[in-house]
Amino acid sequence: MFVEWPWGDPAPVRRATGRVGPALSPAHRMADAPLNAPPERLAPFDRTVALRDGTVVRLRPIRVDDAPRLVALYDHLSNDTRYHRFFSVARRLPIDWARFLASVDYRLRLALVAEAPGDPETLIAVARYEPGATPDAVEVAFVVQDAWQGRGLGTVLFRDLLAAAALNGRRHFSAWVLADNRRMLDLIARLGVITRRAVDGSVIELDFTARPTAA
Repeated sequence: MFVEWPWGDPAPVRRATGRVGPALSPAHRMADAPLNAPPERLAPFDRTVALRDGTVVRLRPIRVDDAPRLVALYDHLSNDTRYHRFFSVARRLPIDWARFLASVDYRLRLALVAEAPGDPETLIAVARYEPGATPDAVEVAFVVQDAWQGRGLGTVLFRDLLAAAALNGRRHFSAWVLADNRRMLDLIARLGVITRRAVDGSVIELDFTARPTAA
């Protein structure tokens, strides 16, 4: 899974496998300047959806003012969820790092968030893509707050991320996933067509395209 290191200097970092990954590779510098608000073309991704249990939540593109909400979301993740998402565990997500994650250009870097029902100040999930190792690919990742897992939120959010990426001309995806993260592996298998699979210790690297009729 794409590793956005939750602390320190934004530079390539060494993963748990001992491999230096492109978490903050030079490709990020090719992105356009961050925008203060999502462009009109992404309006279809600002919507409300009903989850499996009938709960209605709002999905929308991330905004620059979401930085403190990302910090609060991280605070409410279990250590297991933090580790599955970041390949490591930090006590807090630093605000300067949260600002970087919330500041995207909506084209080469994009994130979608889910708000808690009736509480726009609380985020319960984030899905994002970042520039990948090749010009035609992006790395994807998402995290769902523990209390909201198993309700179908990850599926809806990830499907929207793939659709938004296609709208931006990105149709080739990669993900780094811990081998014991069955939820993420199963989700990619359902929504994507896997074109390459590699194992590096406890990490599985997947290349895939979006399944035309994802279930």
